[in-house]
Amino acid sequence: MTAEVALPLARYAPFRRAGDLVLFAGIVAADPTRGIVIKGYADLPPDMRKRAGETGEMSVDTKDGPIAAQSWYILEQLRRTVATAGGTLSDVVKLTQYFRDLRDFPAYNRIRSQFFAEPPASTVVRVLELLPTPDSLLEVDAIAHIPEKKR
Repeated sequence: MTAEVALPLARYAPFRRAGDLVLFAGIVAADPTRGIVIKGYADLPPDMRKRAGETGEMSVDTKDGPIAAQSWYILEQLRRTVATAGGTLSDVVKLTQYFRDLRDFPAYNRIRSQFFAEPPASTVVRVLELLPTPDSLLEVDAIAHIPEKKR
């Protein structure tokens, strides 16, 4: 594993290969190296903030910032982890997205479209809570088809 992999928050593998299928563990917007949960644009690196949707308008950024920043962080971590497994996001065939509040889906969907030219098959589920803290709004897991010979 390299630093490009979304680091697990507990004892589990970030991904496992089963032939040409690669299953990716759920990724949340937690940065274990900094010991924080991404709570808004300020927690993202400066170059990511605008791409995630930061406007500089407090009323907009306060409302959309938490889910937009978490969405961007999670999908960027997924992109890096898929690359470590030998693929690209175009190899992802299935996403499962777990939301604490389904009203956050439109902001997430806007950001997801920046990562996936053609969206994979998708399931969206509302859950009561997510690990590691109540600030976690979203978790995404994925399945990719990455032929072993492609690696």
